Amino acid sequence: MKRKGQTLVMVTVLSFIAILFITGLASWATASRKVSEKVVSGEKTFQLAEAGIEYYRWHLAHARQDYQDGQTWCCSNPPCGEWCGPYNHNYYDKDNNLIGQFSLRIKPPTIGSTIVTVQSEGKLSSESSMKRKIETRLVIPSLAKYAVAANDKMRFGSGTEVFGPIHSNDGIRFDGLAHNIVTSAKSQYDDPDHDGSEEFGVHTHLSPTDPLPPNSVPSRPDVFMAGRQFPVPAVDFAGISGDLASIKATAQQNDRYFAHSGYLGYRILLKTNDTFDLYRVTSLQPSPSRYCTASQDGWGTWSIQDQTFLQNYSFPANGLIFVEDNLWLEGQINTARLTIASGRFPENPSTHTSITVNNDLKYTNYDGRDTLGLIAQKNFNVGLYSEDDLQIDAALIAKNGRAGRYYYNSYCGNYRNRTTITLNGMIATNQRYGFAYTDGTGYQTRNLNYDVNLLYGPPPNFPLTSDQYSTISWQEIR
Repeated sequence: MKRKGQTLVMVTVLSFIAILFITGLASWATASRKVSEKVVSGEKTFQLAEAGIEYYRWHLAHARQDYQDGQTWCCSNPPCGEWCGPYNHNYYDKDNNLIGQFSLRIKPPTIGSTIVTVQSEGKLSSESSMKRKIETRLVIPSLAKYAVAANDKMRFGSGTEVFGPIHSNDGIRFDGLAHNIVTSAKSQYDDPDHDGSEEFGVHTHLSPTDPLPPNSVPSRPDVFMAGRQFPVPAVDFAGISGDLASIKATAQQNDRYFAHSGYLGYRILLKTNDTFDLYRVTSLQPSPSRYCTASQDGWGTWSIQDQTFLQNYSFPANGLIFVEDNLWLEGQINTARLTIASGRFPENPSTHTSITVNNDLKYTNYDGRDTLGLIAQKNFNVGLYSEDDLQIDAALIAKNGRAGRYYYNSYCGNYRNRTTITLNGMIATNQRYGFAYTDGTGYQTRNLNYDVNLLYGPPPNFPLTSDQYSTISWQEIR
């Protein structure tokens, strides 16, 4: 009987242990299943949020400036603040079964920017407490993505230092120092500055001179610090005409359009109190000698002698000013975003207008709060009587002409030679750019500093390089 009792006790103990083990195993299995279901639900919810982002990228591809999801309202509970929404969408599987929802909130771009911020929150129908949210920033790059963009052959001489990307639709000879990539739309071209065979689309004559095609392209980090690339797609300069016409129309609606002056053009003096003085230019400085001349199209001193004050104006809320005449510009802005354009319509090469800067044109802030775009239908000029140490803070476009300084020979006096020009911004030029010449005239030092704030925060209505949005940031938020 003793043995039978011992056996009963042992069986009881082992049964109890087995029950505990099975119960624990069942509890673990149940907990694991719940964790697994939670993980699966979380992944499904995350995918719903991603579906919302992808949907809105598709929507913007078909309606580039619709920041209200095709609706007529911005938010259901005003005031909206910076955001529009929420806009709710049901999401179905392939069998048309409702899976859940994504809810969108959209922050439109600020004036001058192309950045659209989209938040998408996913939620399952079967588990409404499970939510995940994604925020992404979508952008269309502008022409201001380049430090220099050209539609012609380009030559950057020794002494030129450029910070920012450089591109030409033709070839580039670069003998200075490029801190960013240099690209050309051509694989090789005939450099007009010397005789000989065709050279690489981007090449240098800085010793040792590049070999000729079809030799391999040397890296030359002493010239091209970030490298060079060719051929690449061309930049569309022809499309800038539409941008000019659009700026004119918008400026007319907002009372910052100025018709032909009846004289030589206008001068605008920008001020840090968000106003500008407008002058009518009535005469220009004469050439200092009858031998001070050059056979360049539109050659002149491009320097003001007489002017008449017209009026002080406030900066427009949309940041657009259009002048249907030649324009001289100088001054300083403080926390302002402006595009100032010069052109005459209908377009005719004989009446194309230019913009000239002879005195400092400056920002107060260099963190993106100050942005200035200048779009000239013909040339962007620096005249004969320009500052010896000239600073221009702006994104410049010479739509049909060139950005640069005319050739002033030895008969033009001491002003033919200037010391330093510093550009903080970018240049887009249809024809060959240049503020100096091979005989040593012009600006001896040319500093071209690319303003990185221009890439995704360009001046208002500045020409774009694409009509498609791309993603520049993505994150999950709580």
